[in-house]
Amino acid sequence: MGAGIAQAAARAGMQVILRDLQKSLVEDGLRTIEANLDQEIKMGQIKPADKDLVLSRIEATTDLAQLYDVDLVNEAVVENMAVKKQLFAELDDICPRNTILASNTSSLSITEIAAATRRQDQVLGMHFFKPVATTYLVELVRGMETSDDTINVGKDFAQRIGKFSVVVNRESPGFIVNRILIPYINEAVFAYVEGLAGVEEIDTAMKLGAGMPEGPLEMADRIGLDTVYSVMMVFYNEFRDPKYRPHPFFSTMVRAGYYGIKSGKGFYNY
Repeated sequence: MGAGIAQAAARAGMQVILRDLQKSLVEDGLRTIEANLDQEIKMGQIKPADKDLVLSRIEATTDLAQLYDVDLVNEAVVENMAVKKQLFAELDDICPRNTILASNTSSLSITEIAAATRRQDQVLGMHFFKPVATTYLVELVRGMETSDDTINVGKDFAQRIGKFSVVVNRESPGFIVNRILIPYINEAVFAYVEGLAGVEEIDTAMKLGAGMPEGPLEMADRIGLDTVYSVMMVFYNEFRDPKYRPHPFFSTMVRAGYYGIKSGKGFYNY
């Protein structure tokens, strides 16, 4: 996700710093961006010279202190509240007072993340969707103290990189899309485990019967089963409503390392 956001910003003419914990991870991000740009060249969407220009706008680093003079940070680390709060506290110390801090979280509280900083009015959620290059929505999420000016910065950034934004005015787990989408996937898992139909049959039924571009189980593989499961657990713990209970088969697959596309095995083999 971080590489996708960096690529979109660089394509829009912005100078980007791509930061990760390890050099190998940063290099993986750059390779992902280069592969995406090669695919765009192959499809005739950009020219080879455009690829070089985009890459020239991206500076890769493992040093968080390099973000000392940026206007906007888009965080896309693991979906773990403790990790995000620690990172935002560090960013609050490093970045100048005018910097807007955004989180790409798909389910966690923006208010709680912002509370780790001294600039709660300048923290918002900017939830992108995967893959960033071919999805056109960004959910802009208000925390308790997020200002209108901060939301407007999010709107402007989304527009500059060619995305459409919707504002989520009241913080709630999953925001709009995942609040509806993740329980839909979970229900498909229930149907599969109960023996209602096989994986391919469930996906085919939803594509041909409901007009979905992809089935719920192949979508789960694309998103990552570990991510879907963690989001369902956030819903279940936050709402205390049994309708958000993830099927136990989810946790079994995650324990086995069956994360979907990124691990090579999920509901399908890759």
